[in-house]
Amino acid sequence: MAEYELQCFAQSGNAYKVALMLELSQASWSPKWVDFFNGATRDPEFRNEQNEMGEIPVLTHGKIRLTQSAVILEYLSQHLGRFGWENEEERREIMRWLFWDNHKLTGYVATLRYMRAIAKVGENDVTGFFEGRAISALKVLDKRLAEQSFLVGNRPTIADLSVCGYLFWPEEIGVSFGPFSNVNAWLERIKDLPHWVAPYDLMPGHPLTTPA
Repeated sequence: MAEYELQCFAQSGNAYKVALMLELSQASWSPKWVDFFNGATRDPEFRNEQNEMGEIPVLTHGKIRLTQSAVILEYLSQHLGRFGWENEEERREIMRWLFWDNHKLTGYVATLRYMRAIAKVGENDVTGFFEGRAISALKVLDKRLAEQSFLVGNRPTIADLSVCGYLFWPEEIGVSFGPFSNVNAWLERIKDLPHWVAPYDLMPGHPLTTPA
């Protein structure tokens, strides 16, 4: 029996952040598919027993159940001894990038991808707004990566694993990554890490078999 169980689905970049951490660390883990697109996370039983927020990922480790990808990554970095910080200054800097990712990058990129690639709502003022915000965040990331190979300490940390979570689907996001050469090079460095696996190959549920 695996030590860690991750409730996830293949299209979730937030779940991928955690799945990638587990796989890169060669942890003993197993994915448990959640039928998100048919309302599994809206089910009262799921919310009562798994996550009151109705979100994925959910990580179970023994008697501990955790939600929110940033919290899970921080927990795993300590338990697995991988991708963490070397001192308090690095810890604060990693936290800074985790918060920035959730608020400024994932928040816009994930929604834009969902609208375009999954819900297929067509182009409108909302997709245009989200694209502008996504591009602004990518500019910030590209500038940071012009200065160093990884976000904190010039080695991969949970900050990198969080920020990269939704960026392996540029064609689904519908934003050209061409202008962001430093981001592209950084993504290649992450892909070169031993045991890296692409999102759709790492978690169950791809391709979608039912309408979103």
